[in-house]
Amino acid sequence: MNGELAADGAATPVAAENAGPAAQARLYGEPLLKMPNDLYIPPDALEIFLDAFEGPLDLLLYLIRRQNFNILDIPMAQVTRQYLHYIEQVRLHNLELAAEYLLMAAMLIEIKSRMLLPVKRADDDEAADPRAELVRRLLEYEQMKLAARQIDALPQLGRDTLAAQIHIEQSMVLRWPEVNAADLQAAWSDLIKRAKLVAHHTIGREALSVRAHMTGILRRLQSARFVEFSDLFDPGLGVPVVVVNFIALLELAKETLIEITQAEAYAPIYVRLSYTPS
Repeated sequence: MNGELAADGAATPVAAENAGPAAQARLYGEPLLKMPNDLYIPPDALEIFLDAFEGPLDLLLYLIRRQNFNILDIPMAQVTRQYLHYIEQVRLHNLELAAEYLLMAAMLIEIKSRMLLPVKRADDDEAADPRAELVRRLLEYEQMKLAARQIDALPQLGRDTLAAQIHIEQSMVLRWPEVNAADLQAAWSDLIKRAKLVAHHTIGREALSVRAHMTGILRRLQSARFVEFSDLFDPGLGVPVVVVNFIALLELAKETLIEITQAEAYAPIYVRLSYTPS
């Protein structure tokens, strides 16, 4: 500011001579030298908030600590006067906001009035200090405020630190385990045992063609996506037919015309046609 105000609020002669027209307000940083005639200010536009204090105890504790008063021997007259002077600035603008502060002011005046009354002493009992209850509340509040400040100084998630997060996309690829020779041998042994149980004692000569059985297996697999290994054999036809059919199956696997798969260890074995990419 270019000018200075005197104690009574009037501008000094030097400031009055050097200062130009006083700005009534500022709009977006630009001074307004004349108030608009159609200016409307809502009643709730101007509000005073006691954002520096969290309540009457906080304000009272601030007044005591700022002047280094002994909290166990509070000068009630001086503290009450400063307290009333502070809330008087707020009371006319927002009575609802200053209600709890006015309640504390009434308590301070009551304590001061009790201190002015003559002390009545009993025979052996000392008169209680009217400030004792207020001192107790102030000390408890100060302890809680100090504890809250210490807790607030601790690192907090979201304010001081952030939780590390990472997203990993995993593509689940279905992989069939490979069928080893031991599994195939065990399946073959089981078929032989079943074939012997239903074998018929017949004597005859039959011409068995491996190629014919290979063609039959391929035709069987064309009508189904997967065929269980044991379903490709008919134990009722006898061991020779089962043996030739098994040899035909091995020949097809050797020529990569079929695939023999198994979902997991000891699971059923399936046979399907080999996939030929187009």
